[in-house]
Amino acid sequence: MDWLQALILGIVQGLAEYLPISSSGHLEIFREILHVNLPADEILEFNVMLHAATVLSTLVVLWKDFLPLCRSFFTIKLDSNFYYVCKILLSCIPVAIVGFCFKDFVESFFGGSLSTVGICLLITAALLTFAYTFRTRPLLKANIAGGGRDISWADAFIIGIAQAIAVLPGLSRSGTTIATGIL
Repeated sequence: MDWLQALILGIVQGLAEYLPISSSGHLEIFREILHVNLPADEILEFNVMLHAATVLSTLVVLWKDFLPLCRSFFTIKLDSNFYYVCKILLSCIPVAIVGFCFKDFVESFFGGSLSTVGICLLITAALLTFAYTFRTRPLLKANIAGGGRDISWADAFIIGIAQAIAVLPGLSRSGTTIATGIL
């Protein structure tokens, strides 16, 4: 992969990450368009690097929101921010298990056929449509504020399971998380 291909893929990652459209799936599509042929482990390594850069840019942009969470968590101040971070960490457990225990299986989906990406993109669209149609839209029609409730420990774990399933390229983690949270 040359620097221009890497730059284009980085731009695709940056644009797609904050939308519920699967940045990993779009990276696979653009790899195919750009004829980037790398071994699966190098593709996964490059994807992880792009996602790490995205996390760092998110921290830079949202540092005012992130700092109070860190302060509460690391000083063990048992307030709502502390428990919010604990719920985030709980939601990371399922994806960590998938990452450590099923690494080879997950790697096999990267750098392969675009059929998997296409199917997963359709699943993401179906999940978001279902969540909007059967939960959000009725609330809007009834003019009920969808303010919702606090996320419980069980909600956090269920959302984590949804994120673990969404490691497949084309299945959007944010889309799956949003749909699961709404439902």
